[in-house]
Amino acid sequence: MFSIDKIRADFPILNREIHGKKLVYLDNGATSQTPQVVIDAIVDYYTNYNANIHRGVHTLSQEATDKYEEARKKIQQHFNAKHSYEIILTSGTTHGINIVASGFAAILKEGDEVLVSALEHHSNIVPWQMLCEKTGAILRVIPMDKEGALRIDSYHELLSPKTKLVFCNHVSNALGTINPIKEIIHAAHKFGAYVLIDGAQAVPHIKPDVQALDADFYVASAHKMCGPTGVGMLYGKEELLQLLPPYQGGGEMIETVTFEKTTYAGLPHKFEAGTPNICGGIAFGVAVDYMNAVGFENIEKQENELLSYATQELEKIEGLKIYGTSKKTSVISFNLEGIHPYDVGAILDKLGVAVRTGHHCAQPIMDFYGIPGTVRASFAFYNTKEEIDVLVNAVKKAQMMLS
Repeated sequence: MFSIDKIRADFPILNREIHGKKLVYLDNGATSQTPQVVIDAIVDYYTNYNANIHRGVHTLSQEATDKYEEARKKIQQHFNAKHSYEIILTSGTTHGINIVASGFAAILKEGDEVLVSALEHHSNIVPWQMLCEKTGAILRVIPMDKEGALRIDSYHELLSPKTKLVFCNHVSNALGTINPIKEIIHAAHKFGAYVLIDGAQAVPHIKPDVQALDADFYVASAHKMCGPTGVGMLYGKEELLQLLPPYQGGGEMIETVTFEKTTYAGLPHKFEAGTPNICGGIAFGVAVDYMNAVGFENIEKQENELLSYATQELEKIEGLKIYGTSKKTSVISFNLEGIHPYDVGAILDKLGVAVRTGHHCAQPIMDFYGIPGTVRASFAFYNTKEEIDVLVNAVKKAQMMLS
């Protein structure tokens, strides 16, 4: 049974007060909060078996290695990758994207085309611009409409034999739009193009099956799904990871080294140079276990109810405009007429409500709407309707104070 009181008790930070008010944390799109079981896993590592991995015969190193590789298997099973070595543990989504972009710099040629959606976070735009500058490939943009959905008809028109790569997020961080990635992947494959899906905003709400999606690459961060910061994962099909050259040189990613020639280790170590975030990787696995114990059906139901209720209540406020009204999850991006979003966010903070303001590292979306940014309230399964009520009342107070 889904017990919101029991779940909230798992998150110690939710007991905090901000400016004398009980914290209402609605910035989950930036980072989710961390349950005690994940915090305990981090403390346990540093307290009981802190050692480097893959390199030692002593007991602490073996224990740390086993825990780290167990976490990789948990992540593999969660995303339904075919092999555990198709899961590359990274510092986060941005790192995973850059591994792929760097690899394709040796493969693309002048005149090739890459497609990127208009709904992307900067981390899924800038590496591809850099890639095009290096290779002479051409970047084309899949347009969006006023509802915040991609224009899929235009996407199909952009695809051609010149298309080599397609980049799209599973869920928009700025608007919460859920993109039809299965259709996007299937259409790209008809032209022999590869697809990278940025799953950072999807994985707290959706349990992706990379094999069912036929995704070529899928990237995500632990800190969006109740894990620690500084760790994430890149999934890649085995044959594509074998195709790409290493991203960084150093320890761990080698098989043999001489001054004449170096040969590289097999997957996944080929892309994991240096000492990784060991406790972060282990805690990532614990976070995956925690979210599966809560259950993604329960998570989806709770978050959809919150999204529906918040939308209904916020729309009652005169002068409030919501951006992104297509099929979405867990995000409401809005503005109050005549008031800068930063000013609204500052007042909400004084009232104990944590939201995000600005362009949300998605400046092209804000340019499309002709606005400097938005106030973004983003929900998690541990939020409540009572917290939505606090948000709505705080927005009303901010409007009165700033009008």
